[in-house]
Amino acid sequence: MLVIGIAGTELAAQERDWLQHDACAGVILFARNFASRAQVAELAQAIREAAPRPQLVCVDQEGGRVQRFRDGYSALPSLQGFGRLYATDPAAALELAQEHAWLMASEIRASGVDLSFAPVVDLGRGNRAIGDRAFAEDPQVVAAFTRAYVHGMHAAGMAATLKHFPGHGSVPEDTHVDTAIDARTLEEIRALDLVPFVAGIEAKADAVMMAHVVYPRVAPEPAGYSRRWIGEILRGELGFRGVVFSDDIGMAAAFSAGGVKARIDAHLDAGCDVVLVCHPQLVEESLAAIAGRTLNTAALVGLIGRGAMGWDGLLAQARYGAAQARLSGGLA
Repeated sequence: MLVIGIAGTELAAQERDWLQHDACAGVILFARNFASRAQVAELAQAIREAAPRPQLVCVDQEGGRVQRFRDGYSALPSLQGFGRLYATDPAAALELAQEHAWLMASEIRASGVDLSFAPVVDLGRGNRAIGDRAFAEDPQVVAAFTRAYVHGMHAAGMAATLKHFPGHGSVPEDTHVDTAIDARTLEEIRALDLVPFVAGIEAKADAVMMAHVVYPRVAPEPAGYSRRWIGEILRGELGFRGVVFSDDIGMAAAFSAGGVKARIDAHLDAGCDVVLVCHPQLVEESLAAIAGRTLNTAALVGLIGRGAMGWDGLLAQARYGAAQARLSGGLA
């Protein structure tokens, strides 16, 4: 199954055709798809009405520099600030991170969008793509935040997605533009980067997004299309039973699999349930590449349709204003 990107703030005719395809499982929205709260709610509704089956409408609304919807939404701080607060007041930091999760998820749900791909549980160890998106460097601290964040999202009625498995934080390269190779052993990764993922799985996280990083001492291919990482370690060793997403196959680090069809086949054959095709110019070829495959149409059922909550309902909640006030002053 594919989750696709679209070009603008309204559906084009060709995009409506894409949504009719059996392999299209949903749409991921970006800043290019956002103009206002009302517009994004209308777009989400239009996506659902254009498709013959339920669609997952999703976004990356992490906070900080990765916040696709801004005007009319809370200015969510980056996760790194919680890690700094943890150094002086761990309990307050964890409670505030849980409120961040609840607030983020509540606003996204109020917009008619099902899912924000969060939280980032990579370690803050200097990766150029992760940076202040990570809570902290210490895996035990990140594990504590992971549990709090998953609980906060669940309290808002949203599924949680741990990313980027098995850990993107310990290499400097940005996989959007570079190949990234992490030469550590599995034992080293288990002792560090996997710790927050274990915590998140124990907290009942619903999904995992894979990293495009290569860990050559574990498997020769990037984790996102590695049977070893997905089947043996994530599913087997860690017992994860939720949805496995690829990262975007338009990123440079995914090109090692070959062309668009080869990338999709590699990810699905390795055990990904859903492949992200975020660039609209790749969607047509990606849909054609699915021809003849057996589709796991039930994979996303648990992530879709947890019940929309409009803005009027959210604004009427006392917790909403209190959470905004706490987050605006709590990390100062």
